[in-house]
Amino acid sequence: MELRQLEYFVAVAEEGGFGRAAERLSIVQSAVSQQIRRLERELGVPLFDRSTRHVHLSGAGERLLPEARAVLAAVRRTRQVAADIGAGIDGVLRLGIVQGPGDRVFRTLNELAAVAPRLQVRLRRLPLLARLSAVRTGELDAALVRALTEAPGLELLPVWTDPLYVALPAAHRLARSAEPRLQDLARLPLRLASREDNPPFHDLVTGACRDAGVAPPPGPPFTTLQETLAHIGAGAPSWTVFYEVAGLPEFPRVAIRPLAGPRLTTSLAVPPGSPTPALRHLLHSLTRVAHDERPDDAG
Repeated sequence: MELRQLEYFVAVAEEGGFGRAAERLSIVQSAVSQQIRRLERELGVPLFDRSTRHVHLSGAGERLLPEARAVLAAVRRTRQVAADIGAGIDGVLRLGIVQGPGDRVFRTLNELAAVAPRLQVRLRRLPLLARLSAVRTGELDAALVRALTEAPGLELLPVWTDPLYVALPAAHRLARSAEPRLQDLARLPLRLASREDNPPFHDLVTGACRDAGVAPPPGPPFTTLQETLAHIGAGAPSWTVFYEVAGLPEFPRVAIRPLAGPRLTTSLAVPPGSPTPALRHLLHSLTRVAHDERPDDAG
């Protein structure tokens, strides 16, 4: 059974004759008659009563007409959905995400829904290496990544930049500085997680220190941010550097200050080549959210 046979069947039924159906379809009448006969042979029932001067639906044809219309309507819907997917306004977008800061990811989804309301976004939280691997294999369409400067086999499209923050004892003289510099902190022991725990961030901090011409002495091990801040407030003078995830923490005897200089870049990791329409909509939404967060130059 071919779709055109169903189209011809519906056209003949609605026009009440093979000639008028042929005119509507812009084909010759013999082609319509031939395809209707083939459809009848395949279905095993007559679709039309040809015993009179006019063509009328048979009982079988009357019953099958709504089914044929439903099939053709489903085909039209399928084609429309496919066209909308091609335009990036429908379909499924699988996105690997990072946490925070704030509700940035959810504001991005709101922006995306405004331009592509039928686009379904499936969010997944995965470790960094698993996130990148999933984009390479096609399990994810894109993934947000922090501090990464290269990802073999993928393109990194910067979307956000954020400040880094320094945590140091509130009683230390450097706590009086609004934005301490790495050069100011050079002699204070640095609590930094090992490279194995977070290679991109570790490389960002050590690279920034190297560029600033400083090499802070290693401090006690960095465990979690909460434990590390507690030790900074209660132990020997030391400092750490971190980025905001869910608001800036507050700890007794600990000062949190923005670090002058290096910033943290969040990028969208995507397959190489021209992005799909859905990814272009996502990029537009990401940059729109970033733009809305920028301080007013006049302020």
